[in-house]
Amino acid sequence: MATTRTALVTGGASGLGAATAARLRADGLTVITLDLGDGADLVADVTNEAALRQAAAQAGPVDVLVNSAGIVGPTKPLLDTTVAEWHQVLDVNVLGTVNAIRVFVPGMRDRGWGRVVNMASMAGKDGNPNSSIYSASKAAVIGLTKSLGKELATTGVLINAIAPALIATPMNAATGPELLAHMESLIPMRRIGRPEEVAELAAFLCSDRVTFSTGAVYDISGGRATY
Repeated sequence: MATTRTALVTGGASGLGAATAARLRADGLTVITLDLGDGADLVADVTNEAALRQAAAQAGPVDVLVNSAGIVGPTKPLLDTTVAEWHQVLDVNVLGTVNAIRVFVPGMRDRGWGRVVNMASMAGKDGNPNSSIYSASKAAVIGLTKSLGKELATTGVLINAIAPALIATPMNAATGPELLAHMESLIPMRRIGRPEEVAELAAFLCSDRVTFSTGAVYDISGGRATY
């Protein structure tokens, strides 16, 4: 690699984002974390496009984008959810991903090389009960990944999604125990995944080792995936 590539990881202060940032640094990339939480290199809200553009000006050219910022939202039956709850989760999980893509990917396209990894979820494929908002938001991430993969297919920018099953992250600490038990029961390997296992897959998708895959969804589910 002639020059050191730069990766920007949203939600990079904790969970899958932090694990991915560490793994990319181990691969020799310059990594910039963006988060609302303490410890991030850049503090910005992914739902605020103006703030993201300001962050982009500070970051400089970005070659790799990992969209890991996300929230679970309420654990309740769909019929009990509110419009405000839908807006909150969709704004972060869907529009936050779209905002980051719109801000950082044009430079990749113009330079003729880039990698984008969107953190989706098995919930976006299977639909978890009492988690309709989160499931719908991650299904949207899968759909936009497939769409953009086709749009950018000849540009040198490859965009793929990862669909983890239940992973031991701080985000899941707020999930209700009944839902957690249900999700773990669906995993044939009978254990929860580790953040570093997801980070390993993300690092692969961020690299030159991926050359003929775009608009794809990579399951990391301990065998849960059924399609």
